[in-house]
Amino acid sequence: MPAAETPPFSGPDLCRLTARDVVALLKSREVSTAELIDASLSRIAHTSPAINAMVTTCAERAHDAAPARDSLLAGLPVGIKDLTDVAGVRTTYGTPALADNVPKVSDPMVLRMEARGAVVIGKTNTPEMGAGANTFNAVFGATRNPWDTRMNPGGSSGGAAAGLAAGEVWLSQGSDLGGSLRTPASYCGVVGLRPSPGLVASAPGADGFNAFGVDGPMARNVADVALLLDAMTGFDPVSPLSHPPSTDSYLGACLAAPGPLRIAFSPDLGGLAPVTTDIAEILSKAVVQVQAADIAVEEHQPETRGLDHAFRTFRALGMWTSHQVTPKRISDHFKPTLAENIRTGGTLTVDDIATANVTRSRLYAQMRGLFGTFDVLACPVTGLAPLPSEVEYPKEVAGRPCRDYLDWLSFAFLATTCGLPALSLPVGFTASGLPVGLQLIGSPRGEARLLQVARRLEEALALPGTPIDPIVRHDTQARTDEPVSASLLTRP
Repeated sequence: MPAAETPPFSGPDLCRLTARDVVALLKSREVSTAELIDASLSRIAHTSPAINAMVTTCAERAHDAAPARDSLLAGLPVGIKDLTDVAGVRTTYGTPALADNVPKVSDPMVLRMEARGAVVIGKTNTPEMGAGANTFNAVFGATRNPWDTRMNPGGSSGGAAAGLAAGEVWLSQGSDLGGSLRTPASYCGVVGLRPSPGLVASAPGADGFNAFGVDGPMARNVADVALLLDAMTGFDPVSPLSHPPSTDSYLGACLAAPGPLRIAFSPDLGGLAPVTTDIAEILSKAVVQVQAADIAVEEHQPETRGLDHAFRTFRALGMWTSHQVTPKRISDHFKPTLAENIRTGGTLTVDDIATANVTRSRLYAQMRGLFGTFDVLACPVTGLAPLPSEVEYPKEVAGRPCRDYLDWLSFAFLATTCGLPALSLPVGFTASGLPVGLQLIGSPRGEARLLQVARRLEEALALPGTPIDPIVRHDTQARTDEPVSASLLTRP
């Protein structure tokens, strides 16, 4: 799809606007929260049969909210991932044993967002317990990619990304351990930011000192992501890793002139993982396109030896730790890939963990050195385009077999293992019209600079950034590019 082409969108005009524009309308009293709630619910009802992104709505709760007009979000409806508790709203974690779970207390992050003017409109779909990069579960079924409903939207924040792309909401919260904000952002043509551990405090659970899983913002453009990040951050001792934000306003930092930029581009992170020819060409073209008098790009291949082992070790350890306090009535129903991940955690040795710790320290030191020269490290989000919804994970990428469903997510490992912020920025489309994102990894606690860089690149690429009508395709031959009508929508 050419960069200048604007896809069709037949939803409410309010849903087409950016989050910042809508907040401005709220603060000037040109629009009310009630109007936005109705617009959002209308769009969700229209698009859900095609993409199944917002799996639970809470209209009455949203209308009962009374956010202050002078608060940060001023009454803007937002989506919350179905791994995060919202008081009085069905929260299933995508697992059958919790299909009827209704928490009495909201997660501290949700309370913080609501105190800053967010209005929860509903819960977005996720794979079971957030494990997997294809969003499906036994409670709600599969979420579909709005750019081609035969394809998956990535995961585990797939419902959030798909709903944003279709204009169901203006902002959505997600979470990320192995790319769960970055992969769906790339696959759905939106922006997803994995913040530094501790920047967004939430309920710690049984493994509160684990720095791998974080919550973060998603939106259709970089500045809106910065706005939501401002609404999510803040020191909260509920989390042992919590720390204050590095700036009074990430949005303010994002909008500031960035000055000269130096970007290190690594096409495959030093041979860490394979990349298909089409993805490699799209990313290389984008890197050439953004170069300007104030943007220098140099190819750089970091040393990633031992990264795969370190990431897998810490992830498995975290899963085994959480398993110790998970009731058997819940874990007995886990999907096979999740159950296998947990079993792997139980086989770790002390030597495995010690080696992973040494590797992580070495990789972090290397990245610190890189950021002495460059502002960000750019690399793929994944090595391939979205797959059909029915495929849980690829069996091979560019001819290299995948050992399991983690192999194709390898480009997410570096930022997670080193505790670095990382963002997926839309940069182009495949020949079949599917979005492709570029991953930008920032310096330690360097969200402000990362957002500045991402916004400047977004400006240089000039992609539409507007929501779309889901493109409903029923088989490999058919292609429907017209705006979706009620008669076209088919439940997945």
